[in-house]
Amino acid sequence: MTSLIDVIFLLLLFFMLSSTFSKFAEVELSSAVSNAPATSDTPPLFLELGRDTVRLNGASLTLPDLTTSLAAQAREDDPVPLLVSLKDGVNAQRLTDLLVVLRGLNGVQAVVLGGT
Repeated sequence: MTSLIDVIFLLLLFFMLSSTFSKFAEVELSSAVSNAPATSDTPPLFLELGRDTVRLNGASLTLPDLTTSLAAQAREDDPVPLLVSLKDGVNAQRLTDLLVVLRGLNGVQAVVLGGT
């Protein structure tokens, strides 16, 4: 009986030390509403997210280039609205990667457009 308890304790110790405890993070997400009033007089930027592409107002960019391009247009006093449209084939991880990049920018208010 004592050896069984030792084996169970060793297994418990092994599984506790070999497992990883991941910390879940939140990504704030706004959804476009058809009857919501406009909150800014600033014309919105349009971002089209594809499976392998990112286009800001028609210009192709990469995610690191997107950060510098949006930082140049961002304003602290009046956030620039950014409309994010998802193309077919975009998975949740790709959208999350984009939202993590956008979360680091101040002065940009991203809104993800819903499907029709």
